[in-house]
This record gives sequence, C-alpha cells and structure tokens, in this order.
Amino acid sequence: MTPNPESNDFAWYKSSFSDGTGNNCVEVADTVDTHEVVHIRDSKVPNGARLRFTPGAFSTFVDSVGDSPAAQI
Repeated sequence: MTPNPESNDFAWYKSSFSDGTGNNCVEVADTVDTHEVVHIRDSKVPNGARLRFTPGAFSTFVDSVGDSPAAQI
C-alpha cells in the first residue's frame, strides 16, 4: 500500500544541512514501495505544502541547487 501523500505516513529524513535551531529544516521522503515520487516538506510545518518530484526531476533539482552560488556558502 502506498502512503497517502497528504498524510504523515512517510519516513521523513531531515537534511544534513538543517540546523538544530529550527531554521533551514528540510525533510525528504519517498514512496518506499515504488520509489515513484520524492516528497519535500518544511519540518516546521509538517502538514503544510509539500513539493513532489519524480526521482529524475529530484536528481536534477538537487544537482542544480548544488551548483548554485548560495550552495557554496
């Protein structure tokens, strides 16, 4: 059974770049059984808006963010 993307049924993983002060808290989860969708949310607002990507689009997103000047700070 695939978890409902509107619920909290996913195993969420916090970014290693998230700090412990409540800032920059990004979490990522995928549909474990099918790996068809990658979900991203702000851990401070777990029931708020979420981004959804295909695995290929998520890889492209991560690669482009990693290449940005802000990522070099």
